[in-house]
Amino acid sequence: MRGFVGIGGAIILAAVVWAAPELSLQAQETRFFRIGTGATGSTYFPIGGVIASAVSNPPGSRGCEEGGSCGVAGLIAVAQTTAGALANVEAVASGALESGLTQSDVAHAAFNGEGMFEKKGALGNLRAIANLYQESLHVVVRRDSGITSAAKLKGKRVSLGEEESGARVTATLVLRALGLSEKRVKAVYLSTVEAAMKMKSGELDAFFAVGGAPIPAIAELAGAMEIDLLPVLGEKIAAMRADNPFLTIDIIPAGTYPGTEAVVTVGIGTIWVVREDLEPELAYGLTKALWHPNTRKLLDAGHPIGREIRVDTALSGLPIPLHPGAAKYYAEPSGAHEAPAD
Repeated sequence: MRGFVGIGGAIILAAVVWAAPELSLQAQETRFFRIGTGATGSTYFPIGGVIASAVSNPPGSRGCEEGGSCGVAGLIAVAQTTAGALANVEAVASGALESGLTQSDVAHAAFNGEGMFEKKGALGNLRAIANLYQESLHVVVRRDSGITSAAKLKGKRVSLGEEESGARVTATLVLRALGLSEKRVKAVYLSTVEAAMKMKSGELDAFFAVGGAPIPAIAELAGAMEIDLLPVLGEKIAAMRADNPFLTIDIIPAGTYPGTEAVVTVGIGTIWVVREDLEPELAYGLTKALWHPNTRKLLDAGHPIGREIRVDTALSGLPIPLHPGAAKYYAEPSGAHEAPAD
């Protein structure tokens, strides 16, 4: 058995009919299913597009064994642009989206009603399909700023990400761990692209960003001026990770951005989330399609970070409970769930 541990766009047009172990829709019925991603320049958007292709199987498509789609019969999934991680969990929880991609720390805060969700209230109906891949926390500074560690950001002009962004959630966690706060830095709230522009013009000393490296806006900035990436490590950060086990140690390799050295930082999982009341049959079908051997080819070819999306890490560090339909899939005997790596 494949063991697991659960931790305690468009309108739906047709009902799903369960026929274990395969998921199928009645003949000629179609169901649309949205995956909330991020801005078109984010990693979420292309990855969401690949997943949408993998789980789709429109009526009239060729069968999987005939070289056609191996997704959920009758399903048409679409990747929808959104404001990102935080907006996605709110939209999924409210039913405005069927599913979405989010950061592990955002999912944890939302599910438990912590941090930015303390006043909004817990979104306890969120459930996970899979941990997809790890993103990296980037703390970018101008090389001439004199800032050599994240602990030295006090009093500096720092962008923490957009106000309703996942980057702000991560930045807040890190600042708190270091004995700082948004009030102890000169905080502004900008997108990564806007922050890079402000840094280039000399209006910003540092900024936080979360994404799969290399992040295009940071790569472009590094080509235009000298920057450094600050390490995010030490006893206080280790204690933060111990309190938030869904956060990991990550390394951004030397040369990822022109002129930068390797740094140790915080890794944040990217989670595919749905609502608790999503039909178990559909959740099972989505999970099965995600890890079908043919999906491996789409992931490897669709985006550089796609190769990091592996069934072996699908349950690693999940900050919210698995959806029962997904749990059913992972509990089945392992075998041909995923094609071997090349």
